[in-house]
Amino acid sequence: MGRRKKIVQECERLMDEPENIRNIAIAAHVDHGKTTLSDNLLAGAGMISEDTAGEQLAMDTKEDEQERGITIDAANVSMTHEYEDTNHLINLIDTPGHVDFGGDVTRAMRAVDGAMVVVDAVEGAMPQTETVLRQALREGVKPTLFINKVDRLISELQEGPQEMQERLMSVIADVNELIRGMAENMDDIPEDWTVSVEDGTVGFGSALYKWGVSMPSMQRTGMDFGDIMELEQNDKRQELHERTPLSDVVLDMVCEHFPNPVDAQPRRVPRIWRGDPESELADTMRLVDEDGEVVFMVTDISMDPHAGEIATGRVFSGTLEKGQELYVSGTAGKNRIQSVGLFMGSEREEVEHVPAGNIASVTGLRDAIAGSTVSSVEMTPFESIEHISEPVITKSVEAQNMDDLPKLIETLQQVAKEDPTIQIEINEDTGEHLISGQGELHLEVITQRIRDNQGIPVITGEPIVVFREQPQEASREVEGQSPNRHNKFYLTVEPMDQEIVDAIQLGEVSMDMPELERREALQDAGMDKDTSQNVEDIHRTNILIDDTKGIQHLNETMELVLEGLQEALDDGPLAAEPVQGSLFRLHDAKLHEDTIHRGPAQVIPAVRDAVHRSLIDGEVRLLEPIQDVRIDVPSEHMGAASGEIQGRRGRVDDMYQEGDLMVVEGIAPVEEMIGFSSDIRSATEGRASWNTENAGFRVLVDNLQREKIMEIRERKGMKLELPSSIDYI
Repeated sequence: MGRRKKIVQECERLMDEPENIRNIAIAAHVDHGKTTLSDNLLAGAGMISEDTAGEQLAMDTKEDEQERGITIDAANVSMTHEYEDTNHLINLIDTPGHVDFGGDVTRAMRAVDGAMVVVDAVEGAMPQTETVLRQALREGVKPTLFINKVDRLISELQEGPQEMQERLMSVIADVNELIRGMAENMDDIPEDWTVSVEDGTVGFGSALYKWGVSMPSMQRTGMDFGDIMELEQNDKRQELHERTPLSDVVLDMVCEHFPNPVDAQPRRVPRIWRGDPESELADTMRLVDEDGEVVFMVTDISMDPHAGEIATGRVFSGTLEKGQELYVSGTAGKNRIQSVGLFMGSEREEVEHVPAGNIASVTGLRDAIAGSTVSSVEMTPFESIEHISEPVITKSVEAQNMDDLPKLIETLQQVAKEDPTIQIEINEDTGEHLISGQGELHLEVITQRIRDNQGIPVITGEPIVVFREQPQEASREVEGQSPNRHNKFYLTVEPMDQEIVDAIQLGEVSMDMPELERREALQDAGMDKDTSQNVEDIHRTNILIDDTKGIQHLNETMELVLEGLQEALDDGPLAAEPVQGSLFRLHDAKLHEDTIHRGPAQVIPAVRDAVHRSLIDGEVRLLEPIQDVRIDVPSEHMGAASGEIQGRRGRVDDMYQEGDLMVVEGIAPVEEMIGFSSDIRSATEGRASWNTENAGFRVLVDNLQREKIMEIRERKGMKLELPSSIDYI
């Protein structure tokens, strides 16, 4: 019997023992060594050869990932590991580190109970380390820490034992500070989730040279840091690997310190599901009951040329089997499962059934998208998966040959299904399709895959940056009148506190929450009590407060009011860009007695008019997206590197030495960062490494406002005269 077949059979046997299952993700900043670490774990489990581990990058299954040397899609693998005489089933997801693919990390966290956060010993905790930790803790996923590339401290930086210990302790302290800050408001975490060497929740090692240590492994093997330094300095890396193999250390840590589904689900289910906690369904999910109703949360959709569309996700209750007919949240009718399986890296192995507590891959769920709840009974779906950053850059895509147009539209719809952080806008009149994503690389990868995988030659436009509009001060009360003059609405607007905007973006406040919970969350974010009681709607990061008293017919008209408000907020008055961070108050309304005179054609334009007028009175301005930039560069190129940021309307905030490199940190507008990679390479003779992180929006400087508004209006085919009331720009 082949080795692989044996592993699959062992996985099938262990699937029914939830106490011995561990669902984990490996997450880190870009280039900190996640995929190399995953290779080691696969080799340790006997799934790939020991010799090629670390170079094979088995979890980067797509050609473009191997070419670019980065992980783009989260990849799943199931493996077994024996710990304390018991065999464990480990379902592992290797996640991307690049900020542009952060959506994959957020979705992976919904499927797992533990996150192994990998940090480069030389670079320490970086912006994306903070982001992946936040994504894990928001989903109620327990972290542990692996400090990678320790060999560089010994061989490159020539650090002595004292210096090395100080550096490693400072990395642990930084990570713990992040965990403490994020976990302080989380009442459902029973114990302290900070990591420590003594507890065994911190490991050290080198994924490239396949060795690793932790406090328990040192006690077991009798090795200490002195032995490690000696072997590393004398180039005895093979001996080091043989004496303390990385895969054993990490997989032991996974089995001992990560919760199994039976421990994790009672805590995680209330965090991600707002259904009735007293129901039978809630019980079966908490108990990980394989005989209960099926509840499956889809976290990833991928295409297989042979099997078609594959939905991967977590089984919270019941058992998935071929032939079952299941409901998909938000769609009518049922979908029939054609096959169920487990992922073994790039290969998918079909199995008879997958019970609760496991990560499964399913074919036949044609209506599912990433984020769908699939179940055998109709139920309240899981909370939607909130993505930390939003699309900031857009490209137009057109088919080179008109004959390819239907195929291109189908492919784009598939792309949107697979990656919810991509927004697709299809303009059927002009044949132009707009794709919005997290960054230049995100869109580049998507368009390259359309060309290569689907064989559709496409023409892409220049990248366009997504702007926002926001009022800068409180407006006076303004009136919006319907075309027949029988209906009037009176509104004011004011800019909203950043804390409240952040709470909405992080999913801590939404209209799906019970009213009492929403009120408390808004008050925690700084909204006063009276205002929080009258929230009528939240759209994007804007809130409508209903301050009216006893107005006849307003209740039945409110749906149209909200439609008008949302329409007006999607297309702001300056350049039809989305409005953000605004608090609207509806003070009064005059409505016609007769329903026929207050229909959609009257109410929607009246509200739209009032919203735009109030924004103009509140001196609405254009906001541009900005990015945090960090450049690591040898000191002789530091001037060139900081010049690259300053020459892009950016600002340098800090410069300091780290090891033998200088670090330049600052912020710059996304629009100016287009083409940055080639410019920084030539300015520093290719010696710089850098990364960027989306940092929200800021007001565009006054002297560029009019020019930029006109440029966007012209691009969108709008008339170029601004309304006369916008006289402040």
